[in-house]
Amino acid sequence: MHDSQLEAENLNLRRQLDALLREARANEEKMRRFDELEHRLIGARSVLELLRLLLSDYGPAFGIESVTLALVDADGETARILDSELRDGAVLNDLVLLPSAAPLEALYGRARKPWLGLFEAPSHARFFNAPPRPPRSVALLPLSRHGELIGSLHFGSCDAERYDPAAGTNLLERLASIVAVCLESVLNQERVKLAGLTDLLTGVHNRRYLEHRCGVEIAQARRYKHALACLFLDIDKFKQINDAHGHPAGDAVLRAVGHSIQSQLRAGDTIARYGGEEFVVLLPQTAAQHAREIAERIRASIAAMPCAADSGQSLEVTISIGLAMLGAVPAGQEPAAVAAELMAAADRALYRAKAGGRNRVEFEDA
Repeated sequence: MHDSQLEAENLNLRRQLDALLREARANEEKMRRFDELEHRLIGARSVLELLRLLLSDYGPAFGIESVTLALVDADGETARILDSELRDGAVLNDLVLLPSAAPLEALYGRARKPWLGLFEAPSHARFFNAPPRPPRSVALLPLSRHGELIGSLHFGSCDAERYDPAAGTNLLERLASIVAVCLESVLNQERVKLAGLTDLLTGVHNRRYLEHRCGVEIAQARRYKHALACLFLDIDKFKQINDAHGHPAGDAVLRAVGHSIQSQLRAGDTIARYGGEEFVVLLPQTAAQHAREIAERIRASIAAMPCAADSGQSLEVTISIGLAMLGAVPAGQEPAAVAAELMAAADRALYRAKAGGRNRVEFEDA
């Protein structure tokens, strides 16, 4: 073999070795980033923190243009948890909540293994939430726990060759397992927290949560000079409902009223059962006129709400509402004292609504 041929062959071997070394270093760096993200996922203390790690941090860390997530939320529990954590109308655009696992079962079939390949609009578009430019190749990762699909994590790339169907999926399967375990863990943590902050009969927040939330909203209103409205609501003649139709009928009325109030509120508003047949609503960043309109909508929705006792007899349910606005707060006054004054003002307005004939809204400055 000529020297020139040997030299060319050696040069080619060196190039192959250099390419292998570069690939090994790239894989080593990818594993380092993966391990770092894995530890952050395991350390997430809330559903919102975990979702933001996946949807905001994963893409830039691994050079992926699109990362989305679908979660099965049959009873609306995840939506309620996020609603309580997201403030100021914030949303997670790359999260899809599904009423059942049926779309994911259709996507993965029995295999329930990561799917890699070219983007197929009929099957994949709904999981990528109409990005400005659809991905060219995708990796779809089923998330399952105890044999049940709980969600699906999706990566989209502008590179048609990024997710090759022939590529190995060990790392992706490991990631899917970690994400599924972490999701189950933070959801269980949130359930424990909610159990202590939720009224079990009506499903809305309880007084303990209200006291915490009121302090937060007052601090925000002070800092940013936002308006804050407080509604005190009381079901009219509730004792008569209990006496005439029994406590099960009264419980049904409480549940229906809580649901009706909740349906009239916005993301970021707070509803809590204060005690007995009383509810309190906090409306941040809401001027007096708008707060009165919301209160009137709540009052009208309850007056029009169909409700019946176990006997089938129709129940007439109305509610009286007192409205108060947060006034000027003296410097240094404790939020708890301010909250007590605000609710006392709303309670005084409620008393006037009761004295004025019930089924009405009355207003008082705090």
